[in-house]
Amino acid sequence: MASATVGARLWLLVEYSGAWPSHLENLELPHDVARLVERALERGVRPQLIRRPGRRTRQAGQGLRVLVAYGAGPEPWLASGVVAGPDDLDLDALVAGVVPESCILEDEPVFLVCTHAKRNACCARIGLPLARDLAEVWPDRVWETSHVGGDRYAANLVCLPHGIFYGSMSQAAAIAAANAYRSGEIILDRYRGRAGIPEPLQAVEHFARAHTGECSVGAVAVESSRLDGDVTHAIVRCGDVRLRVVVTPSAFRAPCGTVCAETITTYRLVSLDRLSPVRYATPALT
Repeated sequence: MASATVGARLWLLVEYSGAWPSHLENLELPHDVARLVERALERGVRPQLIRRPGRRTRQAGQGLRVLVAYGAGPEPWLASGVVAGPDDLDLDALVAGVVPESCILEDEPVFLVCTHAKRNACCARIGLPLARDLAEVWPDRVWETSHVGGDRYAANLVCLPHGIFYGSMSQAAAIAAANAYRSGEIILDRYRGRAGIPEPLQAVEHFARAHTGECSVGAVAVESSRLDGDVTHAIVRCGDVRLRVVVTPSAFRAPCGTVCAETITTYRLVSLDRLSPVRYATPALT
């Protein structure tokens, strides 16, 4: 819970079936791919390398296949295209919330499974079989991807364009989560949160959904929040209900064998109260 990547509301996915470096920001990639990654990083866009699950094939002379996702607005969108070179993709349009001219809107979501072995062996060991299993169900919508954050939650599943994160996924759990997302819903089981939102507010959303049973992707919104020390106070609209939710961080020692962290931070619910609906006075007749 509350562990989705905070700095990711805009996404650039670049298909590349060659060897992935441990860290994309080091730009140890072919020039065209490295240049695209560099341009994305300069604009605050989250770059990911992707490839189809299964057999590795190298593409030559076909341009760069890309997908871009905009998850910052009330109506997230996903688009795809093939560009001749790294400077032919208008990333400034993406930042502005506009579909780049070289891309076409997609009407189906995509699902990313982290399989980045050079970043963490568990991601490949657990993620690769999951990616293959999902690709048997949705062969055109599933991609292996580079590091998404939270290696200890492998296998990780990301649903775009909203940036919905799930972790510790089994085949059955992943299929259920993907089916729910295709229907515009979220399953709280193994739900890590939504990317691009501060972790305390991810926790606030989680507790609000658990309390109300609201599962629609877009039905929960934090209207306001304030930080009092390490305690977060938030007003949340959850469907037709408004809640006051208070959470605080809680760290605990990682279980023996957990990788990438000695301690794990989660959030504890301090209080949750339903707010009275706003009542408007009826004007007196004169």
